[in-house]
Amino acid sequence: RSEITRGVYTSTDHPADQFIHFHNEQSYTQSWPMKLWFFCVQAAQERGATPIADGRRILKLLDAQTRERFSEKQVMYVRNYGEGLGLSWQEAFQTSNKLEVENYCRKACMDFTWKPKDGLRTRQVFDPIVVHPRTREAVWFEHTAFFHVSSLEPVVREAILQEFAEEDLPFNTYYGDGSPIEAAALEQIREAYRQIAVRFSWREQDVLLIDNVLTSHGREPFVGPRKIVVAMTELFHKGNC
Repeated sequence: RSEITRGVYTSTDHPADQFIHFHNEQSYTQSWPMKLWFFCVQAAQERGATPIADGRRILKLLDAQTRERFSEKQVMYVRNYGEGLGLSWQEAFQTSNKLEVENYCRKACMDFTWKPKDGLRTRQVFDPIVVHPRTREAVWFEHTAFFHVSSLEPVVREAILQEFAEEDLPFNTYYGDGSPIEAAALEQIREAYRQIAVRFSWREQDVLLIDNVLTSHGREPFVGPRKIVVAMTELFHKGNC
């Protein structure tokens, strides 16, 4: 993202011809915003909607075995920095001091490993099923399918896997014990989003406010210039590791 003014950012920079998969903002961290405000500065010529989905309904659509497996094993988010694809750790952490990075990782409950050629790998484990802090409802809250390598376009995925071992990919997800997430489970998540998704076409000066825990969001591909800005408010801290 690019910061426009304090607390207001551009939407995620991502190629216009690609879909951004459903996710809850910062669900892979110990702190996340409770509310997201989107504002349409410029609507795309074609498509470009921000589809949303109710996490309570997503959770109910997943079968009992899938819910139980994720609840028991949880999800591991693995990220690699500084190997020619994606951000370097200096850009991501806004420092060139490794000690500062290590201290941040410990406070954020991240496992970290320094790699050859000034690389860094981090791992975090989270439960994708959370209880909303106010409504006390169980909600599907995650980046599980979004960050999984299978979400990449087949041509892109094949090209990247020719250059990188799976453990060195910029992003990937596993079960919390490091075992692979079954393709069937990932497809079940994606199918639930397809069934539940609600969309509308942006018009300039439209405002969209969502509860970030109850509601996931994505982005359709689009044609022509498009500018949606976002403000994140009411930071919630999950607590200690």
